[in-house]
Amino acid sequence: MYEVTIKKTFSAAHILKEIGGRCEELHGHNFLVEVSVSAPELNKEGLLIDFRVLKKWTHDILEALDHKYLNEVDYFKDINPSSEQVARLIYDRIAEKAIPEGYGVSRVTVWESENARVSYRR
Repeated sequence: MYEVTIKKTFSAAHILKEIGGRCEELHGHNFLVEVSVSAPELNKEGLLIDFRVLKKWTHDILEALDHKYLNEVDYFKDINPSSEQVARLIYDRIAEKAIPEGYGVSRVTVWESENARVSYRR
C-alpha cells in the first residue's frame, strides 16, 4: 500500500462549549493539517497521486475555514468546532474527491499547537 501525505495550514477562532476552562472563551489557533491518501497501486506515471492535486483539494477545503470564526461555519452549527470535528470535516470533504478517483483517505491529522494533535480515520 502506498501513502502520500501533504501539509497545509490555516488560522481560525472558536469557542468550545460545555467543556470547562479557558477553551470556553474565544480563542484561536494556527492549525497545521496533514492529509494522507493511499492506494495499493501506482498510476502509469509511477505516482499514487500528484502532490499538486492533493494540495489543491486540501487548499479548497481549508479556504472555507481560514480566518473564520468556526462556530459560525454551517458544518459546526450543532456541534462543537473541536479539532476532532475539524479533522472529520476535512476527512469527509477529501473523501468526496478522492474516492471517485480511486484513492482511499488514510487519515487527517489536525495540529492545534506544536504539542497537541488529533487524527481521524475510518
